[in-house]
Parts: sequence; C-alpha cells; structure tokens
Amino acid sequence: MQPFNYSTLVDYLRDLAKQQPDRIAYIFLKDGESKEETITYQQLDQQAKAIASQISSLPSNNKPVILIYPYEQSLEFISAFFGCLYAGAIAIPCHPPQNLLAIKNLQGRLISSQAKIILTTQKLLTKTKHQLDPEIASQLVWLNTESIKFNQSINYQIPQFTPDHLAFLQYTSGSTGTPKGVMVTHQNLMSNQQMLQLVFAGNSQSIGVGWLPLFHDMGLIGNVLHSLYLGIPCILMSPLAFIQKPIRWLQAISHYRGTISGGPNFAYDLLCRQVTEAQKQHLDLSSWELAFTGAEPIRQKTIEQFSHYFADCGFRREAFYPCYGMAEATLFITGGLKNEAPIIKYVEEKALEQNRVVLSTIAKPGSCSVISCGRAWLDEKIVIVDPQSLTPCPPHQVGEIWVAGSGVAQGYWQQPELSKQTFQAYLSDHPEQPFLRTGDLGFLDHQELFITGRLKDVMMFWGFTCYPHHLEQTVQQSHPAFSLNNGAAFSINVAGEEKLVIVQEIERSYRNCLDVDELVETIRWRIFAEHFVDVYAIALLQPGSLPKTSSGKVKRSFCKEQYLNQNLKAIAIWQSPPSSSDLTTVIHRYLNPMTHLRRYSGLFRGKLRRFLYQIRQIDK
Repeated sequence: MQPFNYSTLVDYLRDLAKQQPDRIAYIFLKDGESKEETITYQQLDQQAKAIASQISSLPSNNKPVILIYPYEQSLEFISAFFGCLYAGAIAIPCHPPQNLLAIKNLQGRLISSQAKIILTTQKLLTKTKHQLDPEIASQLVWLNTESIKFNQSINYQIPQFTPDHLAFLQYTSGSTGTPKGVMVTHQNLMSNQQMLQLVFAGNSQSIGVGWLPLFHDMGLIGNVLHSLYLGIPCILMSPLAFIQKPIRWLQAISHYRGTISGGPNFAYDLLCRQVTEAQKQHLDLSSWELAFTGAEPIRQKTIEQFSHYFADCGFRREAFYPCYGMAEATLFITGGLKNEAPIIKYVEEKALEQNRVVLSTIAKPGSCSVISCGRAWLDEKIVIVDPQSLTPCPPHQVGEIWVAGSGVAQGYWQQPELSKQTFQAYLSDHPEQPFLRTGDLGFLDHQELFITGRLKDVMMFWGFTCYPHHLEQTVQQSHPAFSLNNGAAFSINVAGEEKLVIVQEIERSYRNCLDVDELVETIRWRIFAEHFVDVYAIALLQPGSLPKTSSGKVKRSFCKEQYLNQNLKAIAIWQSPPSSSDLTTVIHRYLNPMTHLRRYSGLFRGKLRRFLYQIRQIDK
C-alpha cells in the first residue's frame, strides 16, 4: 500500500483495516514497562466508526469536538480522534484536566472553539463536570466513549469530504502567549506525513516508540499518525511513566527494537542524569536509527553527552536528528539527512548581538555553537526576512523565518485578523505568494536552517541584543544547584526601563541546604561576565514548579505573568535595590576591587574594558 495515493488518513485506515485487519497498530504500556494493551487496525476502524456514529447522532455534531483522556488511556484517545475524523467532525485534543490551570485552559478552548461535545471516559466525565464553570458545563453534550459498543459501527456510512476539510484544531503550546487553535486540514496532514516519510526514511520494517503527550502535535502527528501512515506498530507509554522513570523510554526501544523515536532536548538531558551504569548494561539501542529532537533549543552539549554516554549501548551519534517545526505548519518544517551527523557551527556572539552571522568551523573564545535544523523539503520554501522592512535578509544576517508550502495550516480558528497577520504575510518586493510568519529568528547557510531565538523573546539592554536561552544556559551552568532546562529569562518594565529577571528551579538535592546569597551573587556575576547585563531580580523556584508547555518548552510569558502577580512557587526572591541598577552604578559596582571581580581574573577584566568601550560608542 502506498499512503501517498490516498487523499485522507480516513481512507487509508479503512484500507489498512481490510488488508491487514489483525496486524497490531498500537501497543500501550500501561505501567511504562511490560503491561501491554493492544489494538489492531480492524479494531481501531470498528471503534472509530462506532464513535463516529454516536457523534453524528448528536444535535451539535457540526461543532468542534473536545477530546480529554487520561494519559493511561492512550488507545481510547486514538479511537476517539479517528472517530471524529470518521464523522467529519473537527477534533480538539486537550490536556487531561489534572489541575486548576488545565481546567482554565480547557474552559478557554471551549469558549474560543464554541465546542459543544466532549468525548471522554466515565471517570473524567464526572470529575470534569464538577470542575468546570457550571454555566459552561450545562451547555455541553458529554459522551463517555467507554460505553459505546462495537456493533454501532455496522451500518454507519462515513460522510464524503474533500482533502481541504478541517481535520482538527491543534492548539499552540502557549510558550509565547495565549494558545490559539490552528486549523489543520486533511491535506495538511497528508502533506506533512509525506514529508516525514521522506526525511525519516521509514518503511514497513520501522517501529515507532513514543512517550510524548498525544494532545500535542509532536506526539499525535509525529508518533501516532506517522506510524499509521507507514503501516507499522507504535509502542506508546504515558508521559508520566517516562518522567517518573526515564529509563522506561530506552527500555521500550531496546525491547521492541524501536527504530524511530524522539523528544525535546530536555528528555535526552534527563536520561544522561538518571540512567545508571548498571542500568545501561541491559540496554541495546543499536536498532535506534533516528532520534529526532526539536520543540526547544537543541544544545550541542546534550548531543555530545548523550552520544558518548550511550555509545556502549549501541547508540550512534549519527542517529541524532535535529529538526524544526510548529503547530502552524501542521508539525514538520525542516530536517536534515538521515544517518548524517548533526551539522554544528560556531558564530561570534558579538556579531550575533547585531543580527550578523560570522561563522567559524571551530569553537573559540567569544563564539557559541548553533545546530542546523536541516532544510526545506518537497514544495516548501523558507525565506529569512527583516521583520521591519519585510524584505529578504542578505546572506549571513539573522531575520525572521518565513515558510510557505502545503504543510502550512489554514490559520487560527475564528481569529481572522491574527490569521491574516501570521499566515498571509507577503514580501514587500514579491507580493504574489503568502508566507507563514513563524516568529522565530534564524539564518540560512548553504540552505541549512539555524535557529537563533524567538522574535518576541529577544531583549535589549543598554543597546545590546540578548537571547533568553543564552542567559538561561549561562545560569544553569554556573552552579550544580540549578536544574538544567528549568529556568526562564525575561524582561519587565521598571520606571520606563527594561530590566532582566531570572527565574530558576533548584535541584531537589539542594532544597534543604541552600545558600541563597551565594546563588544570587553567582547568577549576577556570571550573567554580567558573559553577557554584560545587570540582573534586576532573581526567583529561585521549588523543583517541578516552572511553567512549561506539554512538550517541555518554558512558558516565558506565563512565567513573567506569574512573577508580576507574585504567584511563583518560590523558595527565595531577590531584587536589586532601587538606586543600584542605573548604568553608572552598575559599572562602578563591577569595577570595585572589593567585589568578587577576582573570581573572573584577567579574562573578565578584558571583557569589561571592551564593554565600557562599546558603552562610550553608544553614548557618542
């Protein structure tokens, strides 16, 4: 069977159910290890038809349909998702409402989408009804899919719909603002799947393994739907099972001989910290052909450390596959060539602050590493654009990444003005083709895309550009008490001036032996020494309390909101005295020989002299 001959995944699944009915489509590990639940293509087809039949009988079947399922009931979620597709309904995958924030997000999606039907389990139905606002809950049709019988699918006729019919709304992560419902069509899905097959080079012998949340685009499209597209089994586990015991991910790859699996950068870091030498003795990762990584900044240190640490388990560095994508483009945008080592280059930090790219093939003082996220595929086009003039940037200049292609979604649900701004951008000198404005910053080098930051996250202090992930990395490398990938840097307005705030989680082992003064001074000095920025405030957080999206991205804008509203779960908060953060005072403080200047020796003094010279140039 050739999936690209089909116009929708619905048509493809129906034929899979006929041609290989008893082949296992998905295996879910209920305990994250050995307790299996399975579903075949025929069973999935029958369950989807039965759910679709029930949806079609409801009075609000032309409205979007909300899906909320516990992490441990992934197979029920998959059946419900395809049930919506079979009914021609617009599915909205949602985070299971485990806390007040999740309930708030669910209510926001109910209001913005105007959904009137919720598909869920009996347990969550009862619980969620009581958690939602009574007025909202009373207007909903609640459908417990566990009570639906297979025989309801016998006479159901799947409606006819075209490839441009909406399949589902993929809500954005909310890492830079309020989540929005991205309108994804069946054609968008098929185009993105064709691209994934091309770059992942999957075939009938491939095996997928995943732990990512299924309501998130990487988990749903990258794991669940791509395995279906290839007609191969996919082994799944709850994201909670992975977080509780990270080695379960590698054990599943080892046991089931997984070939395609991946996750954000933090997941690979976590494995390096948590998996012991004794546990490694029982792992065989030689089958792992493609370890994709995306959704957050990809770090060279992570690639090198993971590749080295698990080399004796059979993992090959060439399996690492950095890629770039977003919900607005369905999922995948760029990726490299399979089985080729990640492309790593070095850029001068000072030039980068001026949005210039000065490349080097080796690391040297004053440079930082950047990792290629690959190139465009199929009909995609990528342009680096000056966000102010809307003209293409010259070579080796940082600009906003614009994307065009059949994988780009249709816009934001019921937000025409925002959709126009984001999905219908035109180059000032070539107004014939619309582009998606990603909001990400980067540059192209020999058609390879390098990400440097987010347009909304870029900060400016004393005339210098700062990227939050650079500041966060500096903090987390400055002391073992700081948890990796669990910090946020953002700016706030204080008396008309932008000030830097650092929010950082503390490692659990340090909670009861903190020297707050030492940690504060460490952060302040390291940030100034490496970035020439004065820190205005620092919040040290309890472990696990930093706001993140479902894919592990830090929600900087929400961190900022919580900081301003004093809602962070902080162990300690430090703030600079009112009179001590003007430029003159800051410079004198760091020049004062009685301070900790000696900690940074001649290298720091040289940097500081260069900084003072630049300040004088700005003043002129």
